[in-house]
Amino acid sequence: CLARPRGTGVVTIGGSLLVTALLVPVVGSSLFPKANAPAFLVKIETPNGSSLAATDAALRFAEERVAAMPEVRSYFANLGHGNPQIYYNQLPREDAPNYAELFVQLREYSTRGTPRKLDALRQELAAYPNARIFVEEFVNGPPITAPIAVRIVGPDLDTLESLSRQVENLIRGIPGTQDVDNPLRVPRTNLRLAVDPQKASQLGVPTVAFDQAVRLSVSGIEVGRYKEADGEQYAIVVRSPVGARPDLSALAEIRVPGRDGSSLPLSQLATLEFEKAPTQIQRYGRERSVTINADVGRNLNTAKVTAEVVRQLATFELPRGYRYVLGGEAQSGSESFSGVGTAAIVAIFGIFAVLVLEFGSFKSTLIVLTVVPIGVVGGFLALLLTGNSLSFTASIGLIALVGIEIKNSILLVDFTNQLRAHGVALDEAIERAGETRFVPILLTSATAIGGLLPLALQNVGLYSPMAWVIIGGLVTSTFLARLVTPVMYKLFTPDVEVKPAPFA
Repeated sequence: CLARPRGTGVVTIGGSLLVTALLVPVVGSSLFPKANAPAFLVKIETPNGSSLAATDAALRFAEERVAAMPEVRSYFANLGHGNPQIYYNQLPREDAPNYAELFVQLREYSTRGTPRKLDALRQELAAYPNARIFVEEFVNGPPITAPIAVRIVGPDLDTLESLSRQVENLIRGIPGTQDVDNPLRVPRTNLRLAVDPQKASQLGVPTVAFDQAVRLSVSGIEVGRYKEADGEQYAIVVRSPVGARPDLSALAEIRVPGRDGSSLPLSQLATLEFEKAPTQIQRYGRERSVTINADVGRNLNTAKVTAEVVRQLATFELPRGYRYVLGGEAQSGSESFSGVGTAAIVAIFGIFAVLVLEFGSFKSTLIVLTVVPIGVVGGFLALLLTGNSLSFTASIGLIALVGIEIKNSILLVDFTNQLRAHGVALDEAIERAGETRFVPILLTSATAIGGLLPLALQNVGLYSPMAWVIIGGLVTSTFLARLVTPVMYKLFTPDVEVKPAPFA
């Protein structure tokens, strides 16, 4: 009776491997899913050099839009700096007059409704001029700047600025990207004091005198410390009387002392010039770089969008001496999944060694391991049907699944060997083992599935994919192994020493 389904069993195993290979790109991969926390951040950046008043106007605009949302329970704002570390992978921002941040708490988080509401809020906030306003959900995993990050590495800052704009436009044109941020999009304008060295030398004005005179008029010079009776100390700063906020007209009143004690107008010895400067200078591996960050739209897989970015970058011609390096989830994912891959290899070899020691036969071990592809394809199907990707925790679920389904297969193969060792014929031993062990295997799998269902149905982004992987793998391996394992036992019949006493 087992002769006819031999081809079916082999096809089932081969088909499982093929389907798994096809499902991997469809399911996609991601580092860590969203935290699904009932809170989010609104980050506001105005152009470099903006005053606190200009940043505060953008912050109040965002506050009005947030306050109008009925789902919002409370919020608090920070002007000139970021929030304290309110989430384990959110690092505080340094103080800056052109930065503000809102921490918003929701009444509850809905996996379907909340992302739509945040998309609508994102569109409203994008209408504010002269500011970049980002709506950011909390995510699990190590801290990263953005899901998609492309670093352009090279020696020259002007070339990096030009390339960053081209790469920014390239990423903006890819469907699924949003909140694209290029730190060199708008350069900073500096005011440079160009000193005439010949005039300064003729009039006996040292170069250091220019720096001291400008510092005295603009920011002041600390000349001492004042100490209170309680030990508190305050700096004593001397500054020219130029008003509360110095402007360009104050520089015209600056006097520079000469060596002979005379006081000369600054305008006779130097001129003020505007010059372009980069907003920030980043380094990667001791080389100058610029990082273009981008977020991914709702219900889109980060790995697929990143793959499209890589495909577009492959056609982008970089000058000699310049290259791009992926950051974000692509970098963190490769680091994290490399550890999971090593753990999976160690686990498989460990299981293989234990099975060989238990059965004393490579054939029995091979029969037990044939159930692995059947469970893996069920795990990927579960991820596909539930809309999850192959995240870090889902990969851990796959490793756990291998151990659980092998345990069930051991029950079947070991009992078949026991029957044959007591003189039962091969076909009869396979049939009796399948009938006797099927109910215990079924109940064991049902117990595991029942224990994992509450975790899976909670739809928690961190743990639910792991639960769905194990559930899907147990369903397919429990029922298909009923067909595949007997057929593989028939094909690779292990040698069993027959005992003299019959098995009752």
